Amino acid sequence: MRIVIAPSGFKESLSAEQVAAGIARGARRVVPDAAIDPLPLVDGGEGSAAALARTTGGRIVPAVTTGPAGRPVGSHFAIMGGPGPRTAVVEMAATAGLRLVPRDERDPGRTTTAGVGELIAAALDAGAERILVGCGDSGTSDGGAGALRALGARLLDARGNDLPPGGAALTGLDRIDPSGLDPRLRRTELLVACNPCNVLCGPEGVARVYGPQKGATPEQVDVLDRALSRWADVLERDLRVPGGVDVRTGPGTGASGGLGAGLAAAVGARLLPRFEVLLAHVDLDGLLSRADLVITAEGAIDRQTSRGKIPSEVARRAKRYGKPVLALAGTIGPDADRVYGSGIDAFAGILPAPVDLAEAMSRGEEFLADGAERALRMVLLGTVLTQTAAGSGALRAAPSPPGAGAASEVSSAGAAL
Repeated sequence: MRIVIAPSGFKESLSAEQVAAGIARGARRVVPDAAIDPLPLVDGGEGSAAALARTTGGRIVPAVTTGPAGRPVGSHFAIMGGPGPRTAVVEMAATAGLRLVPRDERDPGRTTTAGVGELIAAALDAGAERILVGCGDSGTSDGGAGALRALGARLLDARGNDLPPGGAALTGLDRIDPSGLDPRLRRTELLVACNPCNVLCGPEGVARVYGPQKGATPEQVDVLDRALSRWADVLERDLRVPGGVDVRTGPGTGASGGLGAGLAAAVGARLLPRFEVLLAHVDLDGLLSRADLVITAEGAIDRQTSRGKIPSEVARRAKRYGKPVLALAGTIGPDADRVYGSGIDAFAGILPAPVDLAEAMSRGEEFLADGAERALRMVLLGTVLTQTAAGSGALRAAPSPPGAGAASEVSSAGAAL
């Protein structure tokens, strides 16, 4: 048996490398002779700069930037190796990620992307000809306003005063003065690797979908939604937005709390589906084509999983080759059964019993190994049942019914092996 393990990291808990290692450890308990191909994946969030530096023979450049809560934080960007233009990778999570916001300060109406602009400027100082901005795991919702100010733009209220930082302050935005933007941006290619499902405004806008995850109350979500709508209005009025970019509802404009919209409107950044950019440097399809089973994972499987997350992308590609896909998760959330439409054949949570968040995070690798072992034993049981039934004609595997529980679904992947 050849097993491909292609997970994302578990946000604020385990890196993608740690997740892959934990799953592999559990798999080897069940099928010790299996050939296992671990391929930790990144989506533009935590670990993306390091992963791209590693896979291209590049290097990490340390930096100190303004963190999301306004205080200095240790950060970094990457210079990629290989041929072509000198390319820097700015991972927004490394300077404005949710993990950098103390839990008692989580208010996305106040946090800032200033550090992202500072990292872009540092990359320009390092001679970057192309800058790839990875979006994901953000703790901000300021539309990229902080990044633009760090790059030289001014955001002014009706009296001509500079706005304070944070997304909520955008309700008072009167005009944008872009005259001070770093001139090097005009001759630098800026690419934003983002989830195209994330949009800036509307019912599925970034404030409503992700604001609560970043600490916003329902009242704060309403303020942020109005603020980002005002941001979109002024961006479209005061800046020469590149043709074809719909700032309000265009694909990827809501990336990282609206950072995508700000960079696209102000400096002409191209918003690209993140997996087209990030997976160009790994041989995921080659591994999938040779696999007998594909295991992917993320911190939570829920209604968002099928909206451009790593497990759904892995499953989509695996189905090109007819491969069965099992997904593991730290938690199973609302509408998790939607993942069946993305190509995932079965999913399971890794927790053996209810535990508090602190314990779940501290024992993550242990729970992953044990959860992978349990899931694979169920998969093999499904394989045996299918083989036995095929011989007797007594039983035929059926598709997974919508809404079925995760625990009962794991064995369905066995029918495909």
